[in-house]
Amino acid sequence: MDDDLRYSIGELSRRTGLTVKAIRFYSDRGIVAPSGRTVSGHRRYGAEALTRLEFVRTLRELGLDLTTIRKVVDSEAALSDVAAAHIQALEVQIRLLRLRHAVLTAVTKRGSTPEEMTFVHQLAKLTQDERRHLIGDFLATTFRGLDHPEFIGIARSMTPELPDNPEVEQVEAWVELAELSKDLDFRALMRRIAEQHDSRRADAGLHRNPVADIRDTVTPALDSGLDPNSPEAGHVVAALTSRHKPGDLLAWLDTVADTRRDRYFELLAVINGWAAPDSLTPAMRWLSQAMKTPEQHCAT
Repeated sequence: MDDDLRYSIGELSRRTGLTVKAIRFYSDRGIVAPSGRTVSGHRRYGAEALTRLEFVRTLRELGLDLTTIRKVVDSEAALSDVAAAHIQALEVQIRLLRLRHAVLTAVTKRGSTPEEMTFVHQLAKLTQDERRHLIGDFLATTFRGLDHPEFIGIARSMTPELPDNPEVEQVEAWVELAELSKDLDFRALMRRIAEQHDSRRADAGLHRNPVADIRDTVTPALDSGLDPNSPEAGHVVAALTSRHKPGDLLAWLDTVADTRRDRYFELLAVINGWAAPDSLTPAMRWLSQAMKTPEQHCAT
């Protein structure tokens, strides 16, 4: 038999894994043309058709449309150019799928109402400029009027930067952080923290950052299992109140120990690809409790 007429459609189907219907379809569209016909009129194909069909099947499995495939197999378009264009299209689809996955995951976890689901979806699909505007408004509310260079750095460190191709976890974190930043009560909380920090900074008698003090003084006491209501805790309290005004320190502790503040920075780390932050909230709560024990623990 002539090599150009060696395969029937059925034989091509067995060799390529394509259905007879699919091969006939490609043949009718001119993507794979028969080399000839038998006396009875049945189409016959050569070795080139087998190679071409296997290539077509690969391109179809990669998601290319038939018009593009025909241009490639007919050498009207370079495969490398088509592949590059297809990569871009796939990246868009991947981002969309990640977005949908994140929205549905958030809805599943929360048991959201239809209205909440719509809100979550709107947050997830914001453009980069829209995300920056939302966070910029939140940070402006937090630090408005506080013009010291230190606050510029703090605001920069609190800015989420969702990458162009985020992981699902980053999209989920962005949705939650965006919701948090729009919450008026949370905004008021972060504003109070900023104002308290500014007040401490402006007080010439208080040079040491209480966060550093808590890390160095309170955390070891907490880690050792010391009871904040014990007499020994009074020594820790005394060390802190010798460097900070007790009333101001206690007010600050009651503000910054809010779990939403910790959650914002946890989400920020996920979005920006940073290491998970260490939380001082347990140490802050330990100190707050110790300062509220009988008066011998704290000379206010």
